[in-house]
Amino acid sequence: MVYKSKTQKTYLLTPVAFFISSVLSPLAFADDTPLEVIEVHGHAQNKHLALGSSESLLSDLGVDFSAAGGVSNLPVLNGLMGDRVKVLIDGADVTAACANHMNPPLSYISANQITSYNVVAGVSPVSAGGDNIAGVISVNSISPQYSDSSELRWHSGYVSAKYSSVDNGRKLGVGARLASDTFSLNYQGSFSDADSYEDGNGDVVLDTLYRAQNHSLTAAMRDDKQQLVIKLTHQKIPYQGFANQYMDMTDNTSYGAIAQYKRSFENSELEGQVNWHSVKHEMGFFSEEKTGMMPMKTDAQDISTQLKWRIALDKNSSILLGQEYYNYSIDDWWPGIEGSTMMGPDDYVNVNNGKRERIAAFAEFESQINTKLWLNAGVRIESINTHVGEVQSYNDDMSMMDMDDMDDMDDMSDMSSMESMTMSDTSTDNTIAVENFNAGDRDKTDTIVDANLLINYQITNYDELQFGLARKNRAPNLYERYSWGVSTMATTMIGWYGDGNGYIGNPDLDVETAHTISATYIKSAKDDRWRLSTNVWYTDVNDYIDADSVRSFNSYDLDNTARNILQFTNVDAILYGAKVDLTANIYESKNLGNWQLHANVTNTRGKRDDTNQPLYQIKPLQTQLDISQQIGRFENVLSWQWVDTKSRVDNNRFENQTGSYSLVNLSSKATWNALTLNAEISNVFDEYYQLPLGGVSIAALKQDSSNGFEQLAGQGRSFNISASYAF
Repeated sequence: MVYKSKTQKTYLLTPVAFFISSVLSPLAFADDTPLEVIEVHGHAQNKHLALGSSESLLSDLGVDFSAAGGVSNLPVLNGLMGDRVKVLIDGADVTAACANHMNPPLSYISANQITSYNVVAGVSPVSAGGDNIAGVISVNSISPQYSDSSELRWHSGYVSAKYSSVDNGRKLGVGARLASDTFSLNYQGSFSDADSYEDGNGDVVLDTLYRAQNHSLTAAMRDDKQQLVIKLTHQKIPYQGFANQYMDMTDNTSYGAIAQYKRSFENSELEGQVNWHSVKHEMGFFSEEKTGMMPMKTDAQDISTQLKWRIALDKNSSILLGQEYYNYSIDDWWPGIEGSTMMGPDDYVNVNNGKRERIAAFAEFESQINTKLWLNAGVRIESINTHVGEVQSYNDDMSMMDMDDMDDMDDMSDMSSMESMTMSDTSTDNTIAVENFNAGDRDKTDTIVDANLLINYQITNYDELQFGLARKNRAPNLYERYSWGVSTMATTMIGWYGDGNGYIGNPDLDVETAHTISATYIKSAKDDRWRLSTNVWYTDVNDYIDADSVRSFNSYDLDNTARNILQFTNVDAILYGAKVDLTANIYESKNLGNWQLHANVTNTRGKRDDTNQPLYQIKPLQTQLDISQQIGRFENVLSWQWVDTKSRVDNNRFENQTGSYSLVNLSSKATWNALTLNAEISNVFDEYYQLPLGGVSIAALKQDSSNGFEQLAGQGRSFNISASYAF
């Protein structure tokens, strides 16, 4: 229930702030005036040093990340990952169009393009977004700025660059804006290129290299009461390594468009949005660090509309009515390889004409009951339909070759080795599986109801209590329901967990339903020198989508190379945790400047009800301590992060235990009007550590199988320099 918002600095905000922001956002866009500290739309210069992934921004707000590619990892909120976290980019819902979630929503926007970002974990309001049980991450780049002149002329621009030694990373960001008093035109672009990074032992962590570029063009028009915004986007990723997947990304090309309309009336505000996003995605192999030959292709499209109407009931109360429509379509096929008996002669059709359609309506009541008590309550109803057409295997006239020996995948170009595989039995026969799948029911509609209650009570001027209850739902995605292949090769192409296992879909999956209770107590000093926040939460999930083992396979016949084939299934699960956050001004003088301390501790647990088995990828106890100094134009930060041993692991997925580790980072920033320079040393002591949420390194396994499925290692020491110039 704790809500945090960040633009350039970190602020811990109550749900009250969230709703003040959402209610008044049309006015903020209309007159371009910042609303206290709730939404600051990037008017200040020299704030574009954040380049590349948005991970560094969101981590400050309590978001963990499951390792994926270098462009964007997968966010984790309160121990829940994947589609359980709703990620909105400029209010638009973009679906990960890949069986491995290689193109998640956050990959479509770079950090320099972001002007504001919000995280609502746990008990999120129904208006924040549906079809999730973990919470909502909202990242925004649309922030029109206008001038005082009636003529369209140059307004502002910037160029930023960054270099990191650990991966030879080069990042560039540029922006340019034209504006008048009624029109604004803004371009923002980014380019990132990095080699595979080194760990704390100086060894290359194979297959972590990438290259990407993002572009956006935003036009806005306004008058005294309304505003229209149109944004066009384009992304091109020619390659991206995924160390913990069997495949890599060999292309991701997308185009998108967003239209937003906002209008203020005497006692109400209207907001509408239309979104379109199209992507062509390819997987394969491109580097000597992980070789092979097997093409996989995806074409997908998101179309959505949103309409919100807030009506003031009196000076202290309002009701928000909303209607939303989302349509996601996808085709996923694996082209047959000429001359291959195993992967041909036909294309393997994984998802044919897949559809996921959501129709939602919600009502939300908000009231400042008195000077101390604020209330928000809402109900959301959604109808979610999923459907796919008939599919086919590589060869419908004969049984699929047995692919249990994954060692033969090390080089898919070696056709003789592939064709020497033995025929499979019925448990791994894709020909039988495709017949059963096509004969079964491939159309399902779920009706779900979300509800929330948020209470904020100001005990005194320095004590605040927040309380929240929520019922939230998430329907299965298309891969969870309709991944029909049963052979080892086919199943290991499915899954975004980075665990080396294989996954089979389940058309009978039910909707996940989470009941969450959360409480937060905030205490501030009378002189505002310190602020302490404590949050506890508990989530009971009915029909949590986990996976049970169907059979095992062992590619290399070693004791440490066994994996499981798992099928998605519904179980009941419990997650709970606690967070403590402290900010304090610890010293101030003319000679040494202002010193501030920021510390936090987070602990999360999760388990299945039926077996008490720990859930997958739950981060262990972690703490962070930052000491910052502000003196003149200089800002220096020393940070220490400690992560406990990960001993509670998911045995079904052969999840590795990881050791505890400490990381020390040091950074210094200096600003001269239009120029900002930053120097940083991350992982100062070059400590070797394994990522608790990193999954296993399949790239390292394929180079040397003797070490088995080792946990993916984190980055070693890196010297980073960056500069930003505003004009």
